[in-house]
Amino acid sequence: MKVTFLGTGTSQGIPVITCNCPVCQSPDHKNKRLRVSVLVEMGDKTIVIDSGPDFRYQMLRANVKDLDAIIYTHEHKDHVAGLDDIRPFNYLLKKNIDIYATTRVQDALKREFSYIFADTHYPGLPQIDVHTITDQPFEIGNTTVIPLNIMHYKLPILGFRIHDFTYITDAKTISEETIEKVKGTKILVINALQHEEHVSHFTLQEAIDFAQKIGAEMTYLTHISHNLGLHEEVEKELPKNIKLAYDGLSIFCE
Repeated sequence: MKVTFLGTGTSQGIPVITCNCPVCQSPDHKNKRLRVSVLVEMGDKTIVIDSGPDFRYQMLRANVKDLDAIIYTHEHKDHVAGLDDIRPFNYLLKKNIDIYATTRVQDALKREFSYIFADTHYPGLPQIDVHTITDQPFEIGNTTVIPLNIMHYKLPILGFRIHDFTYITDAKTISEETIEKVKGTKILVINALQHEEHVSHFTLQEAIDFAQKIGAEMTYLTHISHNLGLHEEVEKELPKNIKLAYDGLSIFCE
């Protein structure tokens, strides 16, 4: 299984509009972060977790030629806004795209993209097949995906475990029950917004503490704010098996 980080930034991305801080002004490509998303390629299936506002450019930048499914963690704009840009996959590949989302996320998509779900369809609309997910495992092709209950402040959201890979973003509170489902993961992805306390996201230290509790062989931090600091400097502070993810990074796992 190959995982590519399409975006590793927060809802504003990096650089932030009008910001003159050292991170936003850095020429280092590792400090330039689109909205958070990953591409998962496994067997004959190509999956994206979350289609944020940068989805179109992410597909072009990663040279993605096929897409089977999008899985949604939750309904916030930085995770769903790019759904309309699946249309080239519909048109050129002549297939619908499978959408996996909870009923609450589906309701948000119907509000945001009412024309996709309307009874009257005109040519060129995104073509999707919607699959309702809960906190129970589900199948994509021959692969089992295990949803993980996470709290994003007061909003219940989902992380996902696929084989020995676990992806969690926008977490603030993670129950012991969910932690048990994550344990045994070889590669963990977890959000680390900034050093300072935040109401709805892990701080860097909270992410490190969680990673060490899980004990994965390697942990990658994502959903990173410009407030965290320069990539190269922050990496020097981290334990050897914890790294900052960056846009375009590809990793392999079983």
